[in-house]
Amino acid sequence: MDTAELKDRVRELRAQGKSPKEIARALKVPPSAVAPLVREIAAETAAETADTAEPEVVGSWINVGWSAGLGVDPALGWVDEAPEAGVEGMVCVLVARRHTWDRVKVCGFLADVYCLGVKNAIGPDVMDDRELRRFREYFFGEYAGWQEAPFELVRHLVLGSVDHARTLGFEPHEDFAPAAEALGKWEGGSAITFGRNGKPFYMEGPMDDPAKVLRTLRRTLSDDDFDYVTGGR
Repeated sequence: MDTAELKDRVRELRAQGKSPKEIARALKVPPSAVAPLVREIAAETAAETADTAEPEVVGSWINVGWSAGLGVDPALGWVDEAPEAGVEGMVCVLVARRHTWDRVKVCGFLADVYCLGVKNAIGPDVMDDRELRRFREYFFGEYAGWQEAPFELVRHLVLGSVDHARTLGFEPHEDFAPAAEALGKWEGGSAITFGRNGKPFYMEGPMDDPAKVLRTLRRTLSDDDFDYVTGGR
């Protein structure tokens, strides 16, 4: 049995919970031949786990007023500290994950939760704690305030808004993909009902092509099935 074959057999038996001595007896080799292979396999497994494990979520934040017009089950405990803040469906989310012991990796999202989904995204950007605090104040500067939010809430809000927008024919901003890694793996099925009071609602933004947006909406919906406000209405 060559070294590679021996290592494969040791890996199999180790996965079954066998001790090094039991492996040596089963393979009829000296324990001294098994011990270094067991250590090598353990190191490889640890490295693979480290590569695939998601970094720790240090914090997630959302603007107050995020829940306006949305359907949210009270049983989930996702509380909006100022539901009447007048957000008009534009929600900002910030997520920070551990990068190194003294730095974090930060991603931010602007989501139109009534219609278009993620309209802008930033990051990942690496910051220290002081830079994060300053950036957070700037990021939420146009809102009445921000609040700490459960990570599952921001996941369901951002990724769910993308799913909702896609049903209407809209894709997220091109910068969404690299930032979306901060939100983890997503299998769909948001616990939030999007649209304004359950109905798609488009409000023209400064960088929008409203005629294009309305054409897209009308491919899947009748005019009675959505509301909109543009410069011409």
